[in-house]
Amino acid sequence: MPSSTRSRSKPGGMDVVTVLGTNTVNPRERKPPWFRVPAPGGQRYRELTALIKEARLHTVCQEAACPNVGECWERGTATFMILGDTCTRRCGFCNVKTGKPTWNDPLEPARVARSVARMGLRHAVITSVDRDDLPDLGSSAFVSVIGEIRRQAPGCQIEVLTPDFQGQEMPLARVIAARPDVFNHNVEVVPRLYPLARRGSVFLRSARVLRNAKELGGEEVTTKSGLMVGLGESHEEMVECFGLLREHHVQVLTIGQYLRPSAQHLPIVRYWHPDEFAQLERAAYGLGFDHVAAGPLVRSSYHADQHVAQARPGVGPLAMGA
Repeated sequence: MPSSTRSRSKPGGMDVVTVLGTNTVNPRERKPPWFRVPAPGGQRYRELTALIKEARLHTVCQEAACPNVGECWERGTATFMILGDTCTRRCGFCNVKTGKPTWNDPLEPARVARSVARMGLRHAVITSVDRDDLPDLGSSAFVSVIGEIRRQAPGCQIEVLTPDFQGQEMPLARVIAARPDVFNHNVEVVPRLYPLARRGSVFLRSARVLRNAKELGGEEVTTKSGLMVGLGESHEEMVECFGLLREHHVQVLTIGQYLRPSAQHLPIVRYWHPDEFAQLERAAYGLGFDHVAAGPLVRSSYHADQHVAQARPGVGPLAMGA
C-alpha cells in the first residue's frame, strides 16, 4: 500500500524559519474576501463527479483540493490525473499524497479519452503525479492518452501538464512527438525557493524542459508554465523569473496564490492583493508572453481552454452552455 503523506512543512535540509521568517499567516486566520467562492454542488458538478467515479479516474481538481473545482466542473471542464494518485516526490506546497506508487492501469488512457468524449470537451488537460520509479518516468502513458483522445475525441485540443522527467531528453521527446497542442510544465516558485518548496527539482532543469519542448514541437506546440505567490517572494523576483521563462521560450503564463492545504504543509507568508496580481500580469505581458492569467484563484488549468485559440465551442451534455 502507498505510504501516507509525511509532513512537508519542515523539509529536510532547509530551515523553514530562515527562509520564510516567523511572520507567517496563522492557519486559523480568515482568508481575505476575494477568496470566497460558491461551494460546489450544482447539477453538472454532480454529473461529472458520477462520471469520473464510474470511470475510476483521478482528477487534480480533487487530489490537489483546487478552490475552483465547483466553477470548472460546472463549466464541464476538468484536469485528469493519470498514473495513479501517489507521487514519488514531496513538494512542500502540494496536497497530492506521496509515497511508493503501486501499479499502472493499461486501460486508463482509453477510459480518460472516453470521458473526454462523453463530456464534449474542446480542451482537455492531462497531468500526472511524478513517477520517478518508472523506467520511462511515465512518458509513455502521456503518449497513450494523447493517442486515445485523438481517436475518440478528434476535435478536442490536448494540453499536457507533465513532470520534469528528471531533465531527460528521451521521455520529453516521446511526449512532444505525440504532438499535444499545449505543453505545460509548472516551475511553481521562484528559483530561491526551490530547495524549500520543490525538493528533488531544479529550476533551470525545469526551464530547460520548457525550452526543449518548444524546440522539438516548433509552431505546432504552445509552451506554458505556472507560478504561485505567497511564500515570501518579491515582485522583483517574480518579474525576474518571468524573464527567465521567456528566455526559455515559454508563451503562456499563469500566476496564482498559494493556499496552504493543511498544517503539514509550508506556511503562507502573505496573501497577495488582486491589484498586485494585475501588476504582475502587466509586467509579464511587457516581456512578450502571448497570454497571461494572474489572480488569487488562478491555477494552471483554470479556464485553460481560454489560454489558447479554440476552433470550436464545447459540445455534449456537460459542455452545453459553458
